[in-house]
Amino acid sequence: MDALELQTAIVFIAMATIAFSIDFFAHKHDEKISLKQAVIWSIFWVGVSVLFGIYLYIMRGSEMASLYFAGYALEKSLSVDNLFVMMAIFSWFSVPEIYRHRVLYFGIIGAVIFRLIFVAIGTTLFAISPWMEMVFAAMVAYSAVMMMRKSDDEEAIEDYSNHIAYKAVYRFFPVLPRLLGHSFFVKCSEISEQISSSERANLDTQISKLKATWIATPLFLCLCVIELSDVMFAFDSVPAVIAVSKDPIIVYSAMIFAILGLRTLYFVLEALKSFLVHLETAVIVLLFFIAAKLTLNASAHIFHHGFEISAQTSLFVILGILGTGIIASLFKK
Repeated sequence: MDALELQTAIVFIAMATIAFSIDFFAHKHDEKISLKQAVIWSIFWVGVSVLFGIYLYIMRGSEMASLYFAGYALEKSLSVDNLFVMMAIFSWFSVPEIYRHRVLYFGIIGAVIFRLIFVAIGTTLFAISPWMEMVFAAMVAYSAVMMMRKSDDEEAIEDYSNHIAYKAVYRFFPVLPRLLGHSFFVKCSEISEQISSSERANLDTQISKLKATWIATPLFLCLCVIELSDVMFAFDSVPAVIAVSKDPIIVYSAMIFAILGLRTLYFVLEALKSFLVHLETAVIVLLFFIAAKLTLNASAHIFHHGFEISAQTSLFVILGILGTGIIASLFKK
């Protein structure tokens, strides 16, 4: 890592940390976030992301800035499908709106950590051989096909009690039968008359069996299901973003700035999801474009035919596809 790359990493960490701290302290209380608040905070996060892009343009040139903005737009658009899954999870667990921002906050922390691991692995694999780009292209195309098949099927309410994260929590912790404020865990000694005698008897059996001193709440169950769902989502999004740029700092910064704004974007999409009917179709087209880009660039490295898709072209295509999906959705409504 040269001096300029180190400076970029420091600026990124500083900006992300400051913005994340501001957002946390502004939403540290349990309260429902209105659509107006969510829109304002979403604009704030977009503004922070654009500022970092401007820094890249000044310090590292237009191509690097284009790679960053292309990766940011791609991660943001792919995250929409993940947010719809989160809505379904919150609904199934009957999590009140005042607690959802808290769950998303800790979910984002996990996403930041896992993205770092996946980006490190992904960029290393890309550096091994141009044939790896072909493998990643197949993965991205497969994700697009799976999204197409899912959109064609009738929507069904998933039973998250069969989710692997749900079962794992029950294996290691006794679980309260109901929410207890915004707590993820409570001590056994703190549970008294807040639950009925029958619920207490069942809970005592779990505590005795696991010899536990801490009890998980349904809010922790919800968090674990969301966290694992995000990890599975990362297997689709990380290869797609790495396809835009193989620079680890650019890839990671684009993904993290997109992810950090997801908490407030969730509440915007929750209010407007019925209007964005063609957005998922745009995301599917976007994935096919990324798969084609990977295939073309890989074949250029292998067969040296000289045809590749530039960073600026990628950015314009990504923005054009997303814009078309949004405008088509608005016209339909």
